[in-house]
Amino acid sequence: MSIISFGDSIEGKGYKILNERAMRASAGIMFLLGIIAFINGFILNKYIVIPYISGFLLINFLIGIFINPRFSPTLFLGRLIVRKQSALPIGAVQKKFAWSLGLGLATVIFVLSLLLQNDIHYFEPVCMLCLICLFLLFIETAFGICGGCKLYYLTIWLKLMKAPEEKPNCMGDSCEV
Repeated sequence: MSIISFGDSIEGKGYKILNERAMRASAGIMFLLGIIAFINGFILNKYIVIPYISGFLLINFLIGIFINPRFSPTLFLGRLIVRKQSALPIGAVQKKFAWSLGLGLATVIFVLSLLLQNDIHYFEPVCMLCLICLFLLFIETAFGICGGCKLYYLTIWLKLMKAPEEKPNCMGDSCEV
């Protein structure tokens, strides 16, 4: 196993995989952190919490994407939570795309929250981005629907029509053409 890799190679699979159960647990942890940030910032008007949580999520995504998801804090905890369950392999390429979207959203939220922290009247864009993140994390955690994976699938749909044998391994065969 390589230290710098997104996903694990296993015998018999032509693509790298991740444990879907651990990924969902990780999404649940990120959802909980996002809810804490949202409630503090947009209900209790304690905006100082937002850069800390979005910064943590930014670091989490950076570690997961550029080093290895095994070392990201939320996936580490997620693996501990589901350690007694059997692994459910899922293709890593679409999860990397989804985590890249999460990285982009966390980066924008982090930067905007730092720039706008003294002017609470301009926090609407941060609030909308937080709601988008919360929605994506909720549907991943509650229903096993990876919104980023669906977007990935849409971006490669035409390619899949031409070469269906290259389709990614999606949860519940949801990437069927």
